[in-house]
Amino acid sequence: MSDSEKSSKHADVTIVNDSGLVERRSPNGSLLSVRHADDALLAQLGYRSEFRREFSTIETIAFAFSIMGVIASVSSVYSFPLVSGGHVGMVFGWLIPCLFVMSVAACMAELASSMPTSAGLYYFSAKLAPPEYSALASWITGWANITGQVTLVCSIDFTCAQMITSAINVGSDGNVVLGNGPTYGILLALLFSHGLLCSSATGVLARLNLFYVVVTIGTTIAAIISLLVASGDQRVSTKTAFTDFENNTGWSSDGWAFLLAFAAPMWTLTGYDSAAHISEETAGAARAAPIAILVSVFATSSLGWLLFIAASFATASVDDILGTDLPLPMGQLFLSVLGKHGMLAIWSFIIVVQYVTGAAQVVDASRVVFAFARDNALPGSRWWKQMNRYTQTPVNAVWLVVVMAGICGLLGFSATALNSLAGSAVIGLYVSYVTPIFLRITSGRTKLVPGPFSLGRWYMPLGIIAVAWVCFITILLLFPPVSNPTADTMNYAVVIVMAVVIFASISWVVSARKWFVGPVHTVDEALSEKSQ
Repeated sequence: MSDSEKSSKHADVTIVNDSGLVERRSPNGSLLSVRHADDALLAQLGYRSEFRREFSTIETIAFAFSIMGVIASVSSVYSFPLVSGGHVGMVFGWLIPCLFVMSVAACMAELASSMPTSAGLYYFSAKLAPPEYSALASWITGWANITGQVTLVCSIDFTCAQMITSAINVGSDGNVVLGNGPTYGILLALLFSHGLLCSSATGVLARLNLFYVVVTIGTTIAAIISLLVASGDQRVSTKTAFTDFENNTGWSSDGWAFLLAFAAPMWTLTGYDSAAHISEETAGAARAAPIAILVSVFATSSLGWLLFIAASFATASVDDILGTDLPLPMGQLFLSVLGKHGMLAIWSFIIVVQYVTGAAQVVDASRVVFAFARDNALPGSRWWKQMNRYTQTPVNAVWLVVVMAGICGLLGFSATALNSLAGSAVIGLYVSYVTPIFLRITSGRTKLVPGPFSLGRWYMPLGIIAVAWVCFITILLLFPPVSNPTADTMNYAVVIVMAVVIFASISWVVSARKWFVGPVHTVDEALSEKSQ
């Protein structure tokens, strides 16, 4: 018998059984240890498993879909295409960006399948960047993503507060008009309730998302049908619904005005990276995460387009809708089409959808904070990476997100600042989305170990399209929504984004470059090797 045969005979044997568990057995067949296959893969990526894997594939899809809350998001951004193109802005200002976002989603799905960890995007950047720039790429991506995550929580919940004030306004026949102060108070109440809800165990959060998706899809379909049926004689012709263009931006170029309508789908189609961020809580994450990303983006894009088509048919007068006193013009559309009681009925469900969208986003943001803190990248990381012993979830990270979103909410006392905050959320998130995609098609072409989902040779053309699209849309979102802006109509997204860029840059130069090394290992190398 050769030395290699003797060594093999006396070596431990690692197998994957039918249940997806990794069994390590001694040469005589006795069971030494059992680990979930997902945990073994996570160990290869460098992390010890700390979550309970209680999200199924269906629940992961539901989570990624719910976080985009299609009916509530469309209700929030309905005014964007109204101003920037009218009927054409609603129909085609939604469709065109959705086609490009699918390329971003496809590239992200490939990365999530290869490296299913809560660290997500900044981990991808670290592994695909040249070794000498690995930590810097991780630092930039992480801060961009956290900026987008926290500001998106604030944007969603502030819009939910505006929906509530709109319902109060309509319900009181305009006699009760709540200003910025009460709206901010409602925001804080929403954030507090989300903090309590999102501190729950993983199993509870997973089951809740099945409820979320039923409410979201049901309300969206009800809104589409009600707008088409109840508009009756007020419904515009098919030609008007698809071809009538109105430029209310003040920009002389109709083409440029139309491009500004792209902000609506870009704000809605954010947060689908959540499937990657909960991958450490998902069974079969390498398959479930990419499926969730692709299905959720496609479903949201499709339902959102149908909803905007219905809204275009039901919008008899763009000027009348834009002239509403309600905080959100979509509320006026439902009021005009369905009347007071019909509007309040559908609006109540839309508020519920927006509420659960905010809850899902808090979970997503908290996982990013936890992961970044686990890699010691945040001030006070030792607090934010702690897991609650009862729920086995990062409760401290949840409440940090809630507090930071509440502080950002102070910008809501200015409508201009609030809109700029929403733009900053989109920019921050998409910069973090596209950074690892850019590295994938440049320095990381040979570094990626494909997971169950792979783009194959299509990774390069799709990656180029994704990078080009995000560069274009980032510049677009920095422009003011109207020509000749004043202090009240200026887009301050550039100020918010640059503030974070300057903070992250100074932190890197002064301190972080000396101690931040990118993703750290929380498992022993020996353990990682045994799991392979």
